[in-house]
Amino acid sequence: MDVPNQAAEWKTNIVAGLFPVFLSALIFSWFLTFIPSVADGVSTRFGIDWIPSLGISLSFFIDGLSLTFALLISGIGTLVFLYSSSYIKNHHHFHRFLLYLFLFMLSMLGVVLADNLISLFVFWELTTITSYLLIGFSHETHKGRHSALQALLITGAGALAMLAGFILIGLTVNSFELSEIILEADTLRAHELYAPILLLILFGTFTKSAQFPFHFWLPNAMAAPTPVSSFLHSATMVKAGVYLMARLHPAFAGTDLWLWMLTIFGATTAVISSILAFRQTDLKLALAYTTLMALGTLTLFLGQESGYAMTAFATFLIVHSLYKAALFLVVGCVDNATGTRDANTLGGLAKAMPITAIVAALAAMSMAGFPPFLGFIGKELKYAGALGVASEPILVAGAVLVANSLMFAVAAIVAFRPFWVSSKTTYPKQPQEAPFAMLAGPIILASLGILFGIYPDIIEKTLVAPTVASLLGNIEQSKELKLWAGVNLPLILSICTVILGLALYLQHQKLRPALDGIFAKLPTFDQGWDKFLLKFKDFAAWQTRVQQSGNLHQYMFVVFFVVFASLATTTALKNAIFKPPDFSNVTWLGVGLVLLIIGAAIITTVTASRITAMATLGVLGIGVAIVFIGFSAPDVAITQLLVETLIVVLVAIALLRLPNLETEAGQRRPLDAILAISVGSIVTLILLSVLSLPLDRRVTDFFEQASWPEAFGRNIVNVILVDFRALDTFGEIAVIVIAALSAYALLRTTTPQSKK
Repeated sequence: MDVPNQAAEWKTNIVAGLFPVFLSALIFSWFLTFIPSVADGVSTRFGIDWIPSLGISLSFFIDGLSLTFALLISGIGTLVFLYSSSYIKNHHHFHRFLLYLFLFMLSMLGVVLADNLISLFVFWELTTITSYLLIGFSHETHKGRHSALQALLITGAGALAMLAGFILIGLTVNSFELSEIILEADTLRAHELYAPILLLILFGTFTKSAQFPFHFWLPNAMAAPTPVSSFLHSATMVKAGVYLMARLHPAFAGTDLWLWMLTIFGATTAVISSILAFRQTDLKLALAYTTLMALGTLTLFLGQESGYAMTAFATFLIVHSLYKAALFLVVGCVDNATGTRDANTLGGLAKAMPITAIVAALAAMSMAGFPPFLGFIGKELKYAGALGVASEPILVAGAVLVANSLMFAVAAIVAFRPFWVSSKTTYPKQPQEAPFAMLAGPIILASLGILFGIYPDIIEKTLVAPTVASLLGNIEQSKELKLWAGVNLPLILSICTVILGLALYLQHQKLRPALDGIFAKLPTFDQGWDKFLLKFKDFAAWQTRVQQSGNLHQYMFVVFFVVFASLATTTALKNAIFKPPDFSNVTWLGVGLVLLIIGAAIITTVTASRITAMATLGVLGIGVAIVFIGFSAPDVAITQLLVETLIVVLVAIALLRLPNLETEAGQRRPLDAILAISVGSIVTLILLSVLSLPLDRRVTDFFEQASWPEAFGRNIVNVILVDFRALDTFGEIAVIVIAALSAYALLRTTTPQSKK
């Protein structure tokens, strides 16, 4: 490419990169205007009817919880877009990447703002699809394709279960609007479907937010470019499940099932993931596992109902989003400057990258919980919330202590060791400071961590307290955010965290081999998933071989057998008992007509001649036409006669041109006869059951009254076909025409076979 073209492309990429920055900043600014009203306890709802007949609307709801998430998504999104404009500007799919990322942001905003469950599910699935495209952005690599598919299948399966739960909620409280469902919390908790509804929804949220045992897909999502990892882990997709649990907290909390499910799975996820994070040498992968720890902690607190627990949830939600986005972007800067993310290799980068080193230190100190950072306040509240757990507070506080100590060590490994510990490693390229577009985001996010720590009132009244009010319905239960709360048990636990975390960091290189040896002996969920997927594919291949045998007779037999089994089972379960029909009006002519039809059917079954079978089928059809004439439906009878005549003629001509086929009548016709009699019998029983009930004339009366005034037709059947069912009739005609053309094309490709 020549220099002018390179310059033009560079300018185009600059404009394309800054455009989503401007749009997301505009969205962020718009959400900022809602802070005063939300801080005053005023929520905003707006929307339009989507499918009114099903109670589905495209409605949106802004309160403390949704506004906090919306500000995090759009604010961090703005910085991620700015970072991406430099980080990935030379990629040949740069514009596609920005489109995927922007759609991802809009989808996540739809999730946190939707007031209707069905609308929320649509946006939920849009995040699944867009995250699949982003995780698999490097689709030329096996890892990228594998990780994207894994995330898609796991979160997609959970979403289907969640949708079933949403439908059951709608049936239970007669509404899909979240604002109305919360008002019916007592009805929902007392309903017999509460347990299955809760389990279905938790399955969806646990898969989305990677709770144990679905935690393994999230670290694999690191195959995505660094800006995606930063956005996905800090404010978007993986917190969608946490958001939904928080949104439904007022409706579901207060039961033992809710308490123990969230407490057990949240604590397990936090502890296991923090151990896994500690043993990682890839900085990006270590941060991914710390995200799991954060998600587990947030889930753990959502299982409670105390003001401390909810305040800890709201504060840690903001804390984690700020430091995690900053650290991911810092790791991207380090990787871009050195060509590696290996903690054992990196070192001494503070001289070449002083600004990055300072930013990493600020973000890591918030992650570790040092004063005066917001992370310290969040850590104090976490301990206060854990100690306030109604059941097993010591166990929960112990789990939080272990997780926080390991996070302290990981923060030092990620942000201290690469910059301040000397290393003799020769890097693939000379390290240098990242451009401003890549440093702006980490600088702002890390600075907010210390700003909100020194002045916690900024977010306490505007975001934290309204979020707690959304969860508990009472803003008075929100606890105060302050750096110094006196000498108390949470402070003592914080000091223990620092001591234990520092010891773990100093011994991390000695402890890692021991942990690796332990985990090497244990089966991994990732390998288990791959084996399950392989077995599932084998099962699908076996099923296809059995079902798609290429034998038309087998297909027909299976179809009619399923019809019979379904109808018979439903009739038995519904106890569809009918009254015996009245045969007093039956005439000998009617009996003779029935015998004619039965005789034609029997001959069709037993004959070995195709021509004879077609002829007797025509007789059967003529018998049915006579029945129509007897019940004063001459137009239907004429149609029946014409169809039967044409079928006999056309099929007879076709059979003459088709090659001879070997028949196995003696082997398969007894089963066919049994199945045919069974299907006919069950259909007859159902018709008799229908005729034994009073006739519902609502549809009949409508067509009788509307045919002439609205359609100007006196023949009701014709009016239905031509006017009321015009599109359906047109579709049927189109199908017939296509079938005729296909048959003509087939016949043209065959030649008559000479008689042997």
